[in-house]
Amino acid sequence: MSDELLTVPEVMARLKVGRTTVYDLIRTRRLPSLTIGSSRRVPADGLRAYLASRLEEAA
Repeated sequence: MSDELLTVPEVMARLKVGRTTVYDLIRTRRLPSLTIGSSRRVPADGLRAYLASRLEEAA
């Protein structure tokens, strides 16, 4: 289990998508996130789980 927390720009870079897409994934709860102060963070494990589910859907 990784305790790494990613910023929205880091998630954008890893997924190669825009800010709006990342926030849409967060808003629809497909991508877990938490707020620390005024910053949104995405757990690295949550991003991996999202990618695994997308790959499973595509198979």
